Amino acid sequence: MKNTVDVKNLRPATRLIHGGTMRSQFGETSEALFLTQGFVYDSMEAAERRFKNEEPGFVYSRFANPTVAMFEQRMALLEGAESARATATGMAAVAAALMGQLKAGDHVVSSRALFGSCLYIVQELLPRFGVQSTLVDGSDLAAWAAAMRPNTKTVFLESPTNPTLEVYDIAEIAKIAHAGGATLLVDNVFATPLLQSPFELGADCVVYSTTKHIDGQGRCLGGVILASEEFIQTHIANYLRQTGPAMSPFNAWVMLKGMETLSLRVMQQQANAEKIADVLAQSPHIARVIYPGRTDHPQRAIVQKQMSGGGQMIAFEMKAGKAAAFKLANALEVILISNNLGDSKSLITHPSTTTHQRLTEEQRLELGITQGMLRFSVGLEDVQDLIADLQAGLARL
Repeated sequence: MKNTVDVKNLRPATRLIHGGTMRSQFGETSEALFLTQGFVYDSMEAAERRFKNEEPGFVYSRFANPTVAMFEQRMALLEGAESARATATGMAAVAAALMGQLKAGDHVVSSRALFGSCLYIVQELLPRFGVQSTLVDGSDLAAWAAAMRPNTKTVFLESPTNPTLEVYDIAEIAKIAHAGGATLLVDNVFATPLLQSPFELGADCVVYSTTKHIDGQGRCLGGVILASEEFIQTHIANYLRQTGPAMSPFNAWVMLKGMETLSLRVMQQQANAEKIADVLAQSPHIARVIYPGRTDHPQRAIVQKQMSGGGQMIAFEMKAGKAAAFKLANALEVILISNNLGDSKSLITHPSTTTHQRLTEEQRLELGITQGMLRFSVGLEDVQDLIADLQAGLARL
């Protein structure tokens, strides 16, 4: 059948459309949606061989499914990974990537700045199973090195961070992890595969909540784990097979459709964010604007070294605190209040009372999350409409 080009030799935007495609006997243009739990074998002998991995094929959709496999292959091609495994949610991907590597007596070093649910896994869930953790200031390389122990098995970070958009030196942290015999796990969701390539910087495993930019239109939940084939087979494949956090084939199909427009969406959202960040920085009501694409970003040199753009996320802090943050958000008409991100629609949230509400005020302040901070996921609306919406809201303060 036509279209047998080696997609590995093509550029990212083309991989996003053609990568991993498997066509049925009907020669469909769009990827087929295989909504099936199980698969039929020609004989009992064939079933036996397939369960022993002696012949290729699918066994059960909790283990693998043709539509999900297409999504996994496309993600691996985009990320430059040997292998990928899809999960039901982004948090399922994070949990599996950590739990699959660890056992009682192991130790994890993690950046202190993590999404609230990731902090829960590292600080509360893992210790229940005898895995200890040390949290460090992710921007302090000496702190990473000092936290390493002989039993440290993995190092975990997200960069840029949620919601303060700190950017950590992945290449240098990878060196520290590997010198200590540990792996490096990177949550790359804010940067997307288009703006940052953790594997090129030394990461051993990369995770995404595909709920965010990969879908990009607020429809489905999903996650993905990417790594070498050896890493996946050693740490991930059997864990997923036995515990069952499988991605729905329907969600995988939606993700495949989302990937076709990922580069167009991310580039336009980034262009919008660049303009909006500059406008927000001029407001007398705003104490600071945090955007990786601005020259005043605290880790500007690292951003330039490892990212190809600033992305579409902005954090900004209102001078008058929570009351002003709530008043501004409530006054917006185009920009919606939601704790999701990466959507085609512009979304704003108050991290202190939503995504990071389970932390104490002291913990939030340690991370730089003040009561006046808002996290803004810039969408695909006309940028002038977004600016006008923000300016009208600021004018009411």
